[in-house]
Amino acid sequence: MDLQLEELHFLSAGDVLRESAKIPRAAPRTFALLTLALVFPLSFAILAHSLFTHPIILHLKQSPTSPSSSSAWSLLLSYQFLYILFLFIFSLLSTAATVFTVASLYAVKPVSFSSSIFAIPPIFPRLFRTFLWVSILMFLYNLVFALCLVVVLVAYPSPESPVFLIILSVLVGAFLAAHVFISALWHLASVVSVLEPLCGLEAMRKARQLLRGRTRLAAILVTWYLSSCGLIGWAFRTLVVKGPSEEGSFGLSVPAKIIVGGALVAILVLVNLVGLLAQSVFYYVCKSYHHQMIDKSALYDHLGGYLGEYVPLKSSIQMESI
Repeated sequence: MDLQLEELHFLSAGDVLRESAKIPRAAPRTFALLTLALVFPLSFAILAHSLFTHPIILHLKQSPTSPSSSSAWSLLLSYQFLYILFLFIFSLLSTAATVFTVASLYAVKPVSFSSSIFAIPPIFPRLFRTFLWVSILMFLYNLVFALCLVVVLVAYPSPESPVFLIILSVLVGAFLAAHVFISALWHLASVVSVLEPLCGLEAMRKARQLLRGRTRLAAILVTWYLSSCGLIGWAFRTLVVKGPSEEGSFGLSVPAKIIVGGALVAILVLVNLVGLLAQSVFYYVCKSYHHQMIDKSALYDHLGGYLGEYVPLKSSIQMESI
């Protein structure tokens, strides 16, 4: 990165994204290979899975009681399970490789595609533990939201009631705010799990400490990422997935759909790559904001430990500045 660590806490959301977009220039071949091997399959799966599930969902809507509906449900659940599994694996793999590569550049450590890939196996269990705890938190928060929604529906059965609409708006707003915060906590905890000897609940606690004072910036970055992915997904479903006879379809020809679909996948690849890089930059922004210096030599040894080059880290990789 071009900026010094102590200057990073001045960055805005736009600055973070611009600095993130500059990082691949330091190791273009490595990031190109990582993008092709990890980020592209992830992005392609996010969009292309609807090509398989949409016809099944359409069939179930049109013929919910047909004899083939049971087999259609089984096929739909199988597709969804495989999709979630693929998404989970490649999301963690992409995070591990990207955070490791960015940290290696910061620690002035030689980077290569092979070193980033070989570092994934020891990093993956740490990220998995953190992901499990975040998933539990996400499940509990969704459960609380569902219970609150049921209570509101029971207390105000009339959907036209002004009080019902106000309470529902507040409830949905709180739900979205909590979703953005948990997403920011997850991404930051993932970086902590790679760069510090912490994972699981400890990584989440450290991420929460780092988020203090930078929550607004994190919310802007997470909202940008989720909105971008949502907009691209909507465009793909509308322009590529839907048939010419369906409502909301633009009725594009097959060659046009292939061109538009390829362009949308390419855009999503760029959004996912910048998003992965931004979470690493944001980690350094939070460290700078809290006046926590990172010892590059200790970080160098810590990263080398993933490749079996050094003994496990004996001291903390962070030093509090006075």
